[in-house]
Amino acid sequence: MAIRVVLAEDSYLIRDSVARLLEREDDVELVAVCEDLGGLQEAIERERPDVVLTDIRMPPGNSDEGIRAAEALRETSPDTGVVVLSQYSEPHFALRLVAQGSAGRGYLLKERVSDAGQLISAIREVAQKGSVIDPKLVDALVGARSVAERSPVNDLTPREREVLSEMAQGKNNAAIANSLVLTERAVEKHVGSIFQKLGLKWEEAVHRRVKAVLIYLSEGPG
Repeated sequence: MAIRVVLAEDSYLIRDSVARLLEREDDVELVAVCEDLGGLQEAIERERPDVVLTDIRMPPGNSDEGIRAAEALRETSPDTGVVVLSQYSEPHFALRLVAQGSAGRGYLLKERVSDAGQLISAIREVAQKGSVIDPKLVDALVGARSVAERSPVNDLTPREREVLSEMAQGKNNAAIANSLVLTERAVEKHVGSIFQKLGLKWEEAVHRRVKAVLIYLSEGPG
């Protein structure tokens, strides 16, 4: 059964480009396209999509409409996944997106629109209650956190940083092992070491791990 997607984007060029990409996929059905928050809300109510793919900023306020829509869906349709698209790495929006849990939530930079495989993969992942956080956002958060002279991030080994980045993208230990060519046992040890060094409570569920890591990295220096 195809994943039913509602697309919300106020830029015609991006909207048209994304629509063309989605229409090529056999397992994705684009059921509605809109360009503002009101249109998105109406489309969600009418179509009951599996996934909403939305810009963060769009009319009428061009501020945080996409995030507000995602927050509302937690209450009105918790099974609907959301992938938000942002022009920039904005940690505060990413944190709001996962504030009530990262399951079924994705945050991608708009530059990923040109990478059909990555965009479609994100839609499929959130449709299955997975989590996707753009690697560039994770890298930026790690870099900013590392600026703090006494930050525990500085105690992480290069390999632990790689695992941290993969983990923050919502990957489980098996997926991390496959990506980094490690055994699952090795990944488990790295994850344990990371949580110990960062002073985070061990989280078995992948979604809780994503949220914990993002919150920690977004706290800033000190």
